[in-house]
Amino acid sequence: MGTFAHSRIARIIAAVGLVVGLAACGSSADAQDGGVVVKLIDPGNYGPLAYAKKHGSFDGPLAALNAKVEWGGSYASFTATTDAIHSGAVNFAEGAFSPALGYLATSDDIRIVAVKDVVTDPRAGAGDGLIVQPDSPIKTVQDLRGKRVAVNKAGRGEYLLLLALKQAGIPADQVQRVYLQQDQAASAFATGQVDAWVAIVRAFPQALAKGARVVFRGRDLPSDDLNMFVARTDLLDKNPEVVRTLIRVLSELDEQEKAKPEEFQNVFAAEGPTAASGVQLENNIAVARYDNILRLPQPQDEDRLAGVSAVFVDNKVLPKASDPKKVFYAWGDRK
Repeated sequence: MGTFAHSRIARIIAAVGLVVGLAACGSSADAQDGGVVVKLIDPGNYGPLAYAKKHGSFDGPLAALNAKVEWGGSYASFTATTDAIHSGAVNFAEGAFSPALGYLATSDDIRIVAVKDVVTDPRAGAGDGLIVQPDSPIKTVQDLRGKRVAVNKAGRGEYLLLLALKQAGIPADQVQRVYLQQDQAASAFATGQVDAWVAIVRAFPQALAKGARVVFRGRDLPSDDLNMFVARTDLLDKNPEVVRTLIRVLSELDEQEKAKPEEFQNVFAAEGPTAASGVQLENNIAVARYDNILRLPQPQDEDRLAGVSAVFVDNKVLPKASDPKKVFYAWGDRK
């Protein structure tokens, strides 16, 4: 079955909806008509959220609670979305432990509400990792001394680089970290302004398709950085059960995607700039087939979060460690 039994899904869809809400100012979860608005980023052209947008997977549960979903702008990564989350333009978002910790270092208005276990299967698509140009002299992590490496600040890119340097016994200050968002890093990498780049999310497989060479992948490292979803605290204060329902719906979509990954590709367009083909499409399908199912956090996830936090604190990326019991939302029975 997976994380949630189909019988429970049927009851949930009949009785409960998903609600994640905020007014434009981010201070209220009520819409003008008295309902609740779920504010999500534009999901692009593939994956469970894109499938849900096209097929209205959230509409029934939302309507049952006088709620609706609004799809917002497009962002390259969680770190690129943080301003929108802070302002309330986005109130439920996907990312990883690392950028969530970076966000929580300055704000306390989100909680981690769901996680996905790390995928280590080499058949599971490209993943993420450090790349260089095909003719680069950089062959191993040892060759990074004195080099400029693009990473997203206090995010997954910086975490993976610091973890790789620690594993190789290289002091972090011997490698220059250049803080760039993924679109900026792609340009800097293409024009030779940086020697290497820890590319994440969709940027990594896209760079590989263009001929970039991999020095290491995230799944090659002893990473504690789990993928996850966060919700704003005002939403959780208003009605946490609707957030739980959103997670359940997404978990069901994850199961469907694993069984029929092709149906979750090129959801809106089979041609054009957003359509995947060739190596990119093969990668997307592999990721979908071997990805793990979204689930509620468990106690052991607190240790994983603490591990990510320690890497950032040890390298002075963050001033102090986060308390996992405050970072995760307390779901109670966690069912």
